[in-house]
Amino acid sequence: MPQLNPTPWFAILMFTWLVFLTVLPPKVLAHNFPNEPNHEITEKSETRPWLWPWQQTSLTNL
Repeated sequence: MPQLNPTPWFAILMFTWLVFLTVLPPKVLAHNFPNEPNHEITEKSETRPWLWPWQQTSLTNL
């Protein structure tokens, strides 16, 4: 059975990964992110506790 002979398939696998690792990283790293994170906001947002509706009804029935 020729498909069980690993020699040509292993070479194809290694060549494919070689192409992926040489071609794709520069393309991916060349992308620009238009919205850079901005850490200038110093005011904290107000957080309030919140219960699920079924928890509110079970707490009032106690």
